[in-house]
Amino acid sequence: MPISPTGPLSYGMQLPIQSQSTIYAEGWEAAAGPADLAEIARTADRTGFAYLASCDHVAIPRRLAGVMGTVWYDPVATLAHLAGITERVLLMSHVAVVGLRHPLVTAKQYATLDHLSGGRLILGVGAGHVAEEFEALGADFDGRGGVLDETIDALKAALGPQEYPEFAGERFSFGGLGQLPRPAQERVPVWVGGSSPAAVRRAAVRGDGWLPQGDPREKLPAQIARLKELREAAGVEEPIVIGAITEPLYVGEPDWSVGRRTLTGKPEALAESLRAYGPMGVHQIQVRFRSRSRSELTDQMAAFAAEVAPHLDR
Repeated sequence: MPISPTGPLSYGMQLPIQSQSTIYAEGWEAAAGPADLAEIARTADRTGFAYLASCDHVAIPRRLAGVMGTVWYDPVATLAHLAGITERVLLMSHVAVVGLRHPLVTAKQYATLDHLSGGRLILGVGAGHVAEEFEALGADFDGRGGVLDETIDALKAALGPQEYPEFAGERFSFGGLGQLPRPAQERVPVWVGGSSPAAVRRAAVRGDGWLPQGDPREKLPAQIARLKELREAAGVEEPIVIGAITEPLYVGEPDWSVGRRTLTGKPEALAESLRAYGPMGVHQIQVRFRSRSRSELTDQMAAFAAEVAPHLDR
């Protein structure tokens, strides 16, 4: 089901295993594989999660490998695989660093994914931050903000209904080139990731959704107000889906150390805390659960869906 700015507060999650930065990966993920990823996806699909998300990095330089790791699954391959074993959950790139590739290449990949999944794609995009990655691929790192702006415009054309899309910009230009299959959706939603002033402006002017990156709760209202102000000033009338990444969660009282920032406790208490996002203007929350195994994670997901989610809109 599409995520709507006028609907109830939705919830989705970034997939584990497919990206293993030391900042957030759990210990058990290092030995996990496709079967674990599949079971997590099926659990999300079965229990009512709105979306599953996959990250995008082509290669990690040695200087960053200690923090970021080098485990980064390709998002198109990952989401296409999961599309074949799920039925309703939406599939999101969070985020695709689209400036690394020509827009027609990105459009071909994600149009095919949307076609194969029956219209379940959310294309989350971001500027990227790893200079060596851009340099290795011959992409413009220093100018990546401008490249991303134009790429979003080009992708909106290339992912539209036309078999022969047309676009003319400063960096990219195409026309008279057919691409089938077309996306199953008439319009693929493009959500912009990032919390810098440039990212907020980009989301306001060009995005169908905004994916803030690491904003604590207390900073979100000001960011959302700024986004709305910029969107109105740009004359964009279409509503925008505003997201938030919550604190780590654990449903119940853990008997192990889950970290001081983790929200724990009874389902009603967790729901009460998470409901605070709605009045801020948030439409969807991205949740993450602390866990020591795949089974503990899927148990947490199921408990959240059954016991916490029904109380999010009270």
